[in-house]
Amino acid sequence: MLKAFYSSATGMRAQELLIDNTANNLANVNTTAFKRSHINFADLMYEVQPAPGALSATGQVAPIGTQIGNGTRAVGTTKVNTMGVLTETGIDTHLAIEGDGFFKVTFPNGDIRYTRDGNFTLNDQRQLVTADGLLVEPAITIPIEAESFTISPDGAVSFLQNGASTIAGQIQLFRFPNPAGLENKGNNLYALTGASGAELAGNPRDLGFGALRQRFVEGSNVEVVSELVSLITAQRAYEINSRAIRAGDEMLSNTGQLVR
Repeated sequence: MLKAFYSSATGMRAQELLIDNTANNLANVNTTAFKRSHINFADLMYEVQPAPGALSATGQVAPIGTQIGNGTRAVGTTKVNTMGVLTETGIDTHLAIEGDGFFKVTFPNGDIRYTRDGNFTLNDQRQLVTADGLLVEPAITIPIEAESFTISPDGAVSFLQNGASTIAGQIQLFRFPNPAGLENKGNNLYALTGASGAELAGNPRDLGFGALRQRFVEGSNVEVVSELVSLITAQRAYEINSRAIRAGDEMLSNTGQLVR
């Protein structure tokens, strides 16, 4: 059986994954703070006979060998954590991170997640929460008597009451040694993993942390043109791999006809 069948099959599967990944990126082109994924591939094991450097029939060291590969595989996906475009919404509870860092949010059961989606609002207790009601940590509460409130670029939250300004709390950001190692949980949330490393807490504008922009949200960093080019190249590569299988099938058919 020709190895080309199996090698081309791995190539077709790889292009399917590339199209799936590209489709997901395009589907989230308008998702707040979405980070596009890049898929990585690697070639499979090689059949080496003879190996480079082996002795040739003349007793000399062969400068090359015969190395036939067995296709490709997907190694993994990498999040591209470049910043998306900031869009002004005019909503006081909306926040965007201009630079590095994540917000920390907690579930009612205590589970911790991280997000760059600053599409926040206030719940019935006037606490700052996500659109799904997850509490932002550290907790920020705005009294109902507050006439207005502001969030400074360094994360200080203050509100105005009876003409006097009062500090309501401090928003913190969190970084990771390897943010690409965070696990995607959907709903713009990420979970800590052994690959990401432990969280590093700090205030906005601290060394290595971005600044906050009130009344702004971060857009997706998906580049539509680049994704469309990736989609076209994946489709063409899939077609070429299928042609290799067809060519192999024709070769076997011709070989079978020789013995008739």
